[in-house]
Amino acid sequence: MSQPTCEPNEDPQGGQPHGRRRAEVPANEETAKQVVQDLSPARKGESVEAGSVVAETIDAGANQAEADAGAEESANPSKQPKKAKKPSGPLSWLKEIAIVIVIALVLSFLLKTFLFRAFVIPSESMQNTLQVEDRIFINELVPRPFALQRGDVVVFKDTQGWLAGDQSITQAKATNWFQDVLVFIGLMPDESQQHLVKRVIGMAGDHVICCDAQGRITVNGQPLDEPYLFPGSENAAGLNATFDVVVPAGKIWVMGDNRNNSADSRFHQNLASQGFIDLNDVEGTATVIAWPLNRWSFIGNYPDTFRNVPAPSSTPVSSPTPTHSGK
Repeated sequence: MSQPTCEPNEDPQGGQPHGRRRAEVPANEETAKQVVQDLSPARKGESVEAGSVVAETIDAGANQAEADAGAEESANPSKQPKKAKKPSGPLSWLKEIAIVIVIALVLSFLLKTFLFRAFVIPSESMQNTLQVEDRIFINELVPRPFALQRGDVVVFKDTQGWLAGDQSITQAKATNWFQDVLVFIGLMPDESQQHLVKRVIGMAGDHVICCDAQGRITVNGQPLDEPYLFPGSENAAGLNATFDVVVPAGKIWVMGDNRNNSADSRFHQNLASQGFIDLNDVEGTATVIAWPLNRWSFIGNYPDTFRNVPAPSSTPVSSPTPTHSGK
């Protein structure tokens, strides 16, 4: 009887191959996991070994793929991301200069509108504190949101026509459209004759009188020693400009430091306003002399002069009546 024949690697009884089975390298990691799972439990030790070989082969293949991709990008510069080129030449410089100028103009306009504004002093009414042709900056945050104080030097709009009768005011200089633009954006001081500058002597409710036996102004009964006055103008009563007023609500009483050469509240008591300035007309407080450079300094409000002034004894009224007037 003939014996059945079999291939060298085939089991005669089960028809199954015997010996070590060669593990094929899978195409990817999922296939490798499937191959490892398909290995029989009897070959568990061999399956772990085969899985390790597969994992190492996959890692090596991935590293090789990354290296090949990097080499391809280096060999083909067109696939690499291009860096933006910074423009150069005269046009780029002009563009940058134009941007800087526009930003500077906008900032200047905002400062002039909300914070600071420049003015030129046209007369001698505030000497020696301010001289003719001084360039000053005012703080536009006063009187709102910050409050005025006695002694502050203020710039206010001439809504009552004070300038029409003030011969000490120099004539406004002629300007062209370019200068008007510079004034508008705040790069040039305002030289128009639409504003005045004086010192605040009385606030709402204050009882201001000129003068006591020594020629001093009193506020709420307290005489003022005024070191800022121009020499020779200490006695304001000598100008026949005596007054006795109570400052109404929302108003201020102002006077120049050069009392002998200042058409201030004293000389406008015959108007409907009775010489008082409305707070809505106040542009701001003068804070610094900016030009000429040899006069650069801060403008003080002399708090010691008004330190001992008591609070008003009565509530401010809206329509005061001065007991004396004169010019």
